[in-house]
Amino acid sequence: MTKQTFLRGTLILIVAGFITRILGFINRIVVARFIGEEGVGLYMMAVPTLVLTITITQLGLPVAISKLVAEAEAQGNHRKIKKILIVSLATTGTLSIIFTPAMILLAPYLSTNLFTDPRTYYPLLAIAPVVPIIAISSVLRGYFQGRQNMKPSAISQVIEQVVRISLVAACTKALLPYGIEYAAAGAMLSAVAGELISLLYMVFVFKNKKSFRLRKKFFSYVGEGKQTFNDLMRIAIPTTGSRMIGSIAWFFEPIVVAQSLAIAGVATSLATKQYGELVGFALPLLMLPSFITYSLSTALVPAISEAAAKKNSILIEHRLQQALRLSFVSGGIAVVLLFVFADPIMLFMYGSSKAAIYIKVMAPFFLFYYFQGPLQATLQALDLAKAAMINSFIGALVKTGVIFVLASKPSFGIMGAALGIVIGMMLVTMLHMATIMKVLSYSLYVRDYVKSFITMGICTISGKWMLDHWLLDLTLGKRSLLFIFLTCLLYIALLFLFGLVKREELARVPFLRRWIVK
Repeated sequence: MTKQTFLRGTLILIVAGFITRILGFINRIVVARFIGEEGVGLYMMAVPTLVLTITITQLGLPVAISKLVAEAEAQGNHRKIKKILIVSLATTGTLSIIFTPAMILLAPYLSTNLFTDPRTYYPLLAIAPVVPIIAISSVLRGYFQGRQNMKPSAISQVIEQVVRISLVAACTKALLPYGIEYAAAGAMLSAVAGELISLLYMVFVFKNKKSFRLRKKFFSYVGEGKQTFNDLMRIAIPTTGSRMIGSIAWFFEPIVVAQSLAIAGVATSLATKQYGELVGFALPLLMLPSFITYSLSTALVPAISEAAAKKNSILIEHRLQQALRLSFVSGGIAVVLLFVFADPIMLFMYGSSKAAIYIKVMAPFFLFYYFQGPLQATLQALDLAKAAMINSFIGALVKTGVIFVLASKPSFGIMGAALGIVIGMMLVTMLHMATIMKVLSYSLYVRDYVKSFITMGICTISGKWMLDHWLLDLTLGKRSLLFIFLTCLLYIALLFLFGLVKREELARVPFLRRWIVK
């Protein structure tokens, strides 16, 4: 099986992440055009139930599989890899058998009582078959990532989105005459089909690349797999705990915000509108670069796990340093662009720049968010998933408390919620870093971070100067696009000038290698 270096594997995931983000955006446009706001509402009501069910079914196994397979690969223990796969498939398969019928049986109660719209029954039914599909595909993704082969995972993500977009128009159009709820169910069915074709691709690649027969002695491996199951659960349960904590905190957040703003004397309709501007307009833009940090995190788990299995602490630190520097570099340009061009970007995308103030306040602090993914991945790779879960729990509590205290004050209002989100995020990142520095002899290269801040400062001043003084005979959108392009060019030039992008790292990028070598 082809094994990629950490940087090459990360690049593959970044490219795939960018493509799937664009395709996902196109998919949302197609769905909205065919079934309208009401249909999208029915569709989105069913999605949180699906996400929660998948989180429980996966049980954090993809990360655990990736880590344990990487360790077994470093030891050359193929029997252990086979046992990890079999026990994982047996676990997710059992959970799928439980939760798929449960979704179908609970659909009437969920649609009528919790969602208060009986029409969500059909989208809930349509999405139920995807649970076992994703359960199996998550195991295979964890396996490939553990073998440090990121191509199957990356290609499968793109295939899933392409199939979904190809079918969504046909499915919704065919079912729309029967009612908007059936059309929403059709959109769900296109998602199921995309996941199924994606899984079939990964099964095909697995069958052609594996070095052992999976079905041979399957049940005997399951019977002998108690220790393997315990090893998986040691990592998986805290990982699931971190995700569950985030999901529960996200569930309570709008409730706390609404109650706090009511105490501050803000009308309910205005509170809903302000919260929508914050979490619907501002936060998605601030989180946009996360596909890069997600890719780094995904590649980091097996890379550090392999180094840890070989007791190579120098390589562990090197990998983490690389990931954090790349997170800073990619996050830095996002912070600059969002801070400087918040008003024109929001005006162009949503026809209103009201939410721009939240972006300007929160953007500088989101550098901590871009660091959080690689730090959490490192904790998981070092068997410190429990510590990561505790850190997430502390951050969620503090965030909720700060939101309640600040948002209930008329002088802060909804801005108190924005500050609460930022404070909770920063706290989790700092706790992750403190935990890592306790177990690793981690060196903080202050000079590189100073250079990065200088680069960001120069680009911020230059971008703002262009926006304020270069009154070209162009529309605001075209002017902003030109200035964003020039700011990016300046940022890249300063990265090379200050040596923040290494020559040897660029040489590992396939299409740049021949130019760098010359």
